[in-house]
Amino acid sequence: MASGGLILQLNKISVQLNTLTAISPIDGRYFNHTKPLAPYFSEFGLIRYRVLVEVEYFIALCQYPIPELAKVNLPIAKIREIYQNFDETAANRIKEIEKTTNHDVKAVEYYLKEQFDSLGLSNLKEFIHFGLTSQDINNTATPLLLKEAIEQVLLPQIEKLIASLDQQVEEWKEISM
Repeated sequence: MASGGLILQLNKISVQLNTLTAISPIDGRYFNHTKPLAPYFSEFGLIRYRVLVEVEYFIALCQYPIPELAKVNLPIAKIREIYQNFDETAANRIKEIEKTTNHDVKAVEYYLKEQFDSLGLSNLKEFIHFGLTSQDINNTATPLLLKEAIEQVLLPQIEKLIASLDQQVEEWKEISM
């Protein structure tokens, strides 16, 4: 019973997220080294990639002969700005919507509908997420964020490491071990 009481008491402690209270050392003591990965692997990153997938799917859907979309002069650049200019305010808006929907991908859909309203595209917003499931979005967003994290962050770091090793090999080639 004593250990159960201790657990209950510990559960009442409120902590601020910092290097000591992070769930893992990756987000704690090593965050300065892993910070470039946050735009990809954080919840913010996943939400942003979901928005990107939904937007690009909608744009692609408009290429098909769907009568309601056939004669629309689509402001593609403006629509893409939704994910290109995505920031923490937008992510927080989606999290706010999620409190009502209790569904992360549905919250993205509703957020995009709000954005379409602000772009004067209210008549098209029902085609957002048209014919999709949440897993269609997740199963596209996750590999895309992995691909881009590898291309943008990991491979450049690996290339720097290889260049450093090449330099050291050349520098120390005459030194026996």
